[in-house]
Amino acid sequence: MRSRVGSRLPKFSPSESASLKGSIDFVGINHYTTFYTRHNSSNLIGIVLNDTIADSGAVTLPFNGTKVIGERANSIWLYLVPEGMRSLMNYIKQKYGNPLVVITENGMDDPNNPFISIKDALKDEKRIRYYNGYLSSLLASIKDGCNVKGYFAWSLLDNWEWSAGYTCRFGLYFVDYKDNQKRYPKQSVEWFKNFLKPTK
Repeated sequence: MRSRVGSRLPKFSPSESASLKGSIDFVGINHYTTFYTRHNSSNLIGIVLNDTIADSGAVTLPFNGTKVIGERANSIWLYLVPEGMRSLMNYIKQKYGNPLVVITENGMDDPNNPFISIKDALKDEKRIRYYNGYLSSLLASIKDGCNVKGYFAWSLLDNWEWSAGYTCRFGLYFVDYKDNQKRYPKQSVEWFKNFLKPTK
């Protein structure tokens, strides 16, 4: 890490390092998708970007040759790969001693299509498949012994996404931006209600 990041890596005194070691309360993970990864044997990306993408020393792509990793959501970076959740949780367990983990964001987007009715926009079958797959994968990781204690879906409501504005909709509730921000439950809300019901 020091050879890759160099002067951008903060320096800690021995006493600071000792006080930081093992001091986390939990690990918060925003997990949306999974990509294929390969070693970046060229330093060209590092020279051009000089950022965290280059720091990883890896190239990540949603396809391997012509094979796409999963079904795409609206955003170009977001593919449905639920098994990636279980892999990630088990990696954290094995690599970092099974810390307490909270999934702080997990969800997928639809396009904000001005040409479809609200009634049609509420039919979000892909989102239901997404959550069913990812939560099933998360449950499997808990059964594997991963110390997962919390989960937040992204998002309760359609909202302003910091890099995409109003071009996409991540919400379980449809927000009508043209009519005083009225909210309408998408089909995924009913799915979540049923999912969260305790079993007898």
